[in-house]
Amino acid sequence: METTYQVSGMTCGHCVNSVQTEVGALPGVSEVRVDLASGAVTVSSEQPLDEAAVRAAVDEAGYNLVG
Repeated sequence: METTYQVSGMTCGHCVNSVQTEVGALPGVSEVRVDLASGAVTVSSEQPLDEAAVRAAVDEAGYNLVG
């Protein structure tokens, strides 16, 4: 399944890599795609993810999950 989240504060390739690394480390995540221009982070996972876990991973990367 795919879920798209909105992340604020990303400005460069390093930001993208940080978010991909942290969110990608969550259990069940198979792929993380980031659109830097729009701030959209699309996560492919086996099952629905706990939004609190995604929020914590994005926070750990130094950014904010919007909404």
